[in-house]
Amino acid sequence: MVDFNKMIKAGEYLPEFNLVTQSNLPCGPIYQSKGLRVHIEKRHPDCLAYLPHISEMLEFPDYIGKNPKEPNSIEIVKHYDANIMVAIKLDLKNDYLFIASLYAISDGKLKKHLDSGRLKRVNSLFSDLDASFKKPYNESIKE
Repeated sequence: MVDFNKMIKAGEYLPEFNLVTQSNLPCGPIYQSKGLRVHIEKRHPDCLAYLPHISEMLEFPDYIGKNPKEPNSIEIVKHYDANIMVAIKLDLKNDYLFIASLYAISDGKLKKHLDSGRLKRVNSLFSDLDASFKKPYNESIKE
């Protein structure tokens, strides 16, 4: 059993993420374990400065996608002075989402993932989603 008191709520998994990635992950909290810092220090020390910005990355992503080799996961990218990818996975046994890793990807890799469809630009996607929910203007209604 997972002790959520030892976890940090990093952000929310939004229904729009499933629409964009054609996933069916549970909407709700995304957790960050205290061990994530140790992982970043060992594996991606150049990204340690971005660790406090995970909530912002989840709330305002620039790109979102799905790794075809990792079912039950999504990838979020936020552009700062580098392209920072947040890998989010579903713990199947305990049914919760968690931050698996955070690392920089090159402009070339970002372009490759965009060209292949693995990642999609969020600003255009969310505006398209917003537009699809707008009702047509009815001229017979007067205010």
